[in-house]
Amino acid sequence: MAELELIQCLSSTLSPDTNTRITAELRLSELLKSPDAGLALSRIIVTHELEMSLRQSAAIILRKYVKEHWSPFFAAFRGDAPSAEIKDQIRKSVFRGLSDSQRRIRTSCALTISEIASCDWPDQYPDLLSSILALLSSGSPDMVHGAMRLFTEFIRNDLSEDQLLPVMRELVPVLLTILGDSKHSAYTRAGSIAVFRQCLMSLYMVKDQHPAAVQEATASIIPVWLEAFKVLLDLDISLGVNEQSWDGLAIRKELFKTLDILNTSFPKSLKPYAPTFLSSGVSHLQTLAPLFSKFYISEDAPSIPASSDDDSQLDLTQLVCPIFDFIASTIRSGSGKLWTGAENMNSLIEAVTWWVQITREDEDSWTSNANAFVAQEYDDSLQYSVRIAGFDLLAVIIDRSPAQVVGTFHTAVTKAVGEARKKREGGDPDWWRPLEASLAVIGSQSEDVLTYIEDELDSGRKKPINIDYLLVEVIPSFLSLDECPFLQGRGFVFASQFSRLMPQEIAGSYLNAAIRVIENDDAQIPIKVSAVKAIQNFCQNIANSSLGPLAPRIAKDLGPFLLVTSEDTLTLVLEALSVVVEIEGDWMTTQLAGDLVTAVLDVWAKNVKDPIFISLISGILETIAHFPSPGVYEALVKAALPALCQALESSGPDSSWIVSSALDLLTGIIRGVDSEKGLGEGFFAAIASPLFKCLREVEDRDVLQDTQQVLTWTDPNTNQPGLASILSFVARLLQSQEESGGLFIGDLIIHLMRKAGEAVLPVLPELLQAMLLRMKTATTATFIQSLIVPFNFLIHNQRDTVLGLLESSNVEGDSGLNVFIQTLCENVETFQGFWPSRVSTLALISLFASERPSLQSLVVKGDIVVKPGSKNVIMTRSRTKKSTKTELAPHEFTQIPFPIKAMKILVHEIQSGGEAASMSAFAGTGSVPELESDDGEDDWNEEERQNRGFSHEEFQMLSEMLGPKGVAFDNDEVLDDNDDEDLKNDPISQIDMTAHLIAFFKECASRNTNNFSNIFDQLTIEESLILKQVIES
Repeated sequence: MAELELIQCLSSTLSPDTNTRITAELRLSELLKSPDAGLALSRIIVTHELEMSLRQSAAIILRKYVKEHWSPFFAAFRGDAPSAEIKDQIRKSVFRGLSDSQRRIRTSCALTISEIASCDWPDQYPDLLSSILALLSSGSPDMVHGAMRLFTEFIRNDLSEDQLLPVMRELVPVLLTILGDSKHSAYTRAGSIAVFRQCLMSLYMVKDQHPAAVQEATASIIPVWLEAFKVLLDLDISLGVNEQSWDGLAIRKELFKTLDILNTSFPKSLKPYAPTFLSSGVSHLQTLAPLFSKFYISEDAPSIPASSDDDSQLDLTQLVCPIFDFIASTIRSGSGKLWTGAENMNSLIEAVTWWVQITREDEDSWTSNANAFVAQEYDDSLQYSVRIAGFDLLAVIIDRSPAQVVGTFHTAVTKAVGEARKKREGGDPDWWRPLEASLAVIGSQSEDVLTYIEDELDSGRKKPINIDYLLVEVIPSFLSLDECPFLQGRGFVFASQFSRLMPQEIAGSYLNAAIRVIENDDAQIPIKVSAVKAIQNFCQNIANSSLGPLAPRIAKDLGPFLLVTSEDTLTLVLEALSVVVEIEGDWMTTQLAGDLVTAVLDVWAKNVKDPIFISLISGILETIAHFPSPGVYEALVKAALPALCQALESSGPDSSWIVSSALDLLTGIIRGVDSEKGLGEGFFAAIASPLFKCLREVEDRDVLQDTQQVLTWTDPNTNQPGLASILSFVARLLQSQEESGGLFIGDLIIHLMRKAGEAVLPVLPELLQAMLLRMKTATTATFIQSLIVPFNFLIHNQRDTVLGLLESSNVEGDSGLNVFIQTLCENVETFQGFWPSRVSTLALISLFASERPSLQSLVVKGDIVVKPGSKNVIMTRSRTKKSTKTELAPHEFTQIPFPIKAMKILVHEIQSGGEAASMSAFAGTGSVPELESDDGEDDWNEEERQNRGFSHEEFQMLSEMLGPKGVAFDNDEVLDDNDDEDLKNDPISQIDMTAHLIAFFKECASRNTNNFSNIFDQLTIEESLILKQVIES
């Protein structure tokens, strides 16, 4: 291809004439199909005699060419790939561009090489790394910049830990040299820190595989870099960050990001330096505060200084957020414990409060965009900003030092109130910003502040912060400041966050004021959103007796918001409404219920794929369905069923999310129904036909049923009874090889059997046969449990009938009884859930007591045979179960009669007494085994060491969350929250299982059930001792 033609074409694409430009672009598309088009473009890029605009245009087109014509590796590939020889020439030509005198050309070439490397390196481009290292070592600012720009892209996208480690010994000293050489630009030096940070992350990723090598590397590398960081941070920040240039932010931003990674990955290396860097972080916050005020808050704020780098624009927040993150992680990890004295903490909190002020840009954005405003106020917001990072930092330090932080809050807010008053009187238009920030800071930690206040009062001490004064004397005057909507809104939210401290009459006054705001059509977005949030908080904290008269008014006012809000704001409105409808009383009217249901279903129809909205709407429908007011449930059903049934009716293979969400909402309604009143006549008849239609057609689904209505309902289209439809659905699930789709099948069958009673008997043989067939091929533990537990329930209730069916059934040449008993014995000790474990224990008792010859003759897997290879291996239940199914650890087991196996399992049950072995293993010792670690554990104090790095209070809370003694992960008595609410009320759940087992063992001993004395002699010594102690108790 003639380069001249390509140059002319490129020049024409830059023409201001539309026709000329379009013609050139079409011609260019044809030229790019030529095998040597890429080579011509690469030569144009590095030809200094050509105009800069042409060279830049060629660089842009070359990147497009690489994606479309280089290799099928790229998703946009269109064919006409160049030969290997031409590719090699292109790579060399573009790589020369990394040394070009023009920054933009170097940057474009770096991006193009990075694209090529993602495809060609290392196989077709083996010398790339060595070539980059050579440029980095050249000392030339242009070459180093180009190489650093490429390496930053390359290491982020394509270089793995294993590929980076071999060159790290050579690379790291070069990076340090670049960092310390001021002739390189701030961005190039910042790039050296970013690459070093990636090296640290790579070392961390392989430290478990190569502990000695990583320890040696970190011991020699990290201290040198930390000393360099100290030197850089000691330099006057105004030299690189001032009113004319902010390029110096680049280095410091990457520096604090790297310190954060160091604290996470190699805390021991950072710990000696932590106080220095923490102080430096706070010093940066204080030094840069005037610039923040001038460029972000002032009414006549100038434009932010332009960056000398073509590809990025720096601002102060890019440095402040990494500083906040570093300080938070260092204090959280304990590395900064020596630094957290009163003076440092006071300075830190004061700095954070200054930086979380609402900026001019925030004000403009939040005034017109409710979602942006709400996103900054949410506790679990996915948004990230200086304000959110500051609140997160405060959460860390108040958790560590509540007394100190709350005391500082008191001093700071008192000072802020006084200064705001003076500034307002002096005519300062921004007088409200520091005060709003101070209130926002305290409000962001409201739960911790309230807890600390209550603890102090319980201890007989005075309140550490005068919230009452703010609520009574300060905040009320803000509520009518329409000219300051953000302070006005903050006043409502702050008051609601601390409403627990208010007398009911004052809280009621605030609530009425918030209601008037959402009823005011002229109120601005910030105050309306704040009023909704305040109403939500007040309704959670004020007594129901005070809320009842206001509830209808609030619910009616919130309804219209559902139709005009979206995203985060809609989530807030739904959350507020869900709290309002939970207000107790009979205040809900049929008209209001119908209107609310119609509104939330409209939200659902527009957001059928949003799980958060669906969860909130389901909860609202559940609460409304449970209202005692006459006619409310009927109004809900009338408004909801047509839309939900239509969704089920229109289901198809490609619309499973619609069906799933509709079933979620139906489930919510059913959960809310008063069990004594039932679903009402016609409810199931309305949903059954579309429900079973979608169950036949959709793979991803939830199951609903009200069994009594299923038994009496008949499909008008097929004349198939409801029970037959359910069983048809079960059979379909059992035939599927995808076990995850049938995990709930056991729960469905259990509910069906419990509520249907003897009505299920005619179809029981067919159902059990299908479950036995699937049992032989099931692999996952949860699915196997789902198949076995229904059998256990039937055996507990109708033992002889079920055993008769099992004995007479044939499963691919094997006895159905043998299939079931073998599967039961291998899996029963790994069952999860409170009710399933209990019913399985009762089934084993019933099986043992039956004394049927067919059971006595069955031989099952017994105890593991300990061999030299497994002698010192701890055999957990799951490992023991899996060992026979894998060739990695082939263990042998004894073969014993089923009655002996049943007795062993039941003895283990009485031994654990509902307390799993993993929990009791360290019972009374107060500790767990120590493991050597390099995570900084050696620096814990005695209290933290005893409680695994937590304070006593933190560890106590964690223990309460996890269960008795803090580690009872396999204790079914503890982990019963996921069990069905109906099963929790089942008689089986009320049995004293320990007493029941003791009575069973004693009866077996006295009657010699199943030749008990002979079985006793075949138990292990430990088992026989336990059993003897139980019998003699």
